[in-house]
Amino acid sequence: MSNEQPFSELYRLAAKDWVDKQAAADLLEELKTTTLAQWKSQYGDIADNKAEKLVKAEERWEKYIRSMVAARQAANLAKVKLEYLRMRAWENHSQEATARAERRL
Repeated sequence: MSNEQPFSELYRLAAKDWVDKQAAADLLEELKTTTLAQWKSQYGDIADNKAEKLVKAEERWEKYIRSMVAARQAANLAKVKLEYLRMRAWENHSQEATARAERRL
């Protein structure tokens, strides 16, 4: 991370990254049922439970689930980076306050 930018800007950029990744992960999770229904309908007029079993056995379903988990992992990592920045800013503020107090002594 660059020390040339203020913590507020670094935090803003990290927060935007987290929001974007959170939205991507949420979208995949919210569309899981819709995607399953669309893929089941491609099997035509068969029992719903049989169509679901067939879809869930497909490689594309596995890829979908893996992409959903990867998106959530990316969002979680972005959140950790955001919290790290918050902690660094707090530590910096605390160190500056301590230094000011020491100079007064």
